[in-house]
Amino acid sequence: MPELIAAPTRIPVPGGKVIDEYVGRVTTGTESVSVAHMVAPGGWSEPAQAPSFDEVTLVLRGTVHVEVDSPEGGVDSLRVPAGQAVLTRAGERVRYSTGEEETEYVAVCLPAFSPEAANRDETTA
Repeated sequence: MPELIAAPTRIPVPGGKVIDEYVGRVTTGTESVSVAHMVAPGGWSEPAQAPSFDEVTLVLRGTVHVEVDSPEGGVDSLRVPAGQAVLTRAGERVRYSTGEEETEYVAVCLPAFSPEAANRDETTA
């Protein structure tokens, strides 16, 4: 039987970003995948992380900037505007931020997101 998800669960995070989880560990108890709608203010950024999940980020409005540590020791940067998506793989050290405008996007994580699985770098602002 299909399960209607009438409303997401708001996940509290610092920095002004809003996370509304529709499917995942918190809302549905699903560990295999999570789907969340996010809105981040212009100029937002989060610490670098090396998650133990793959993540698809589909940008609906604004721009997401993605920095990934390259195998050569540098940092590769991507600018992902509305209408495009980016796939980051488990174990890649990645850092997300927004451009100057408020940004809206959907994140799909396989397996499901958890704060522990994100492996955030506590020393990076």
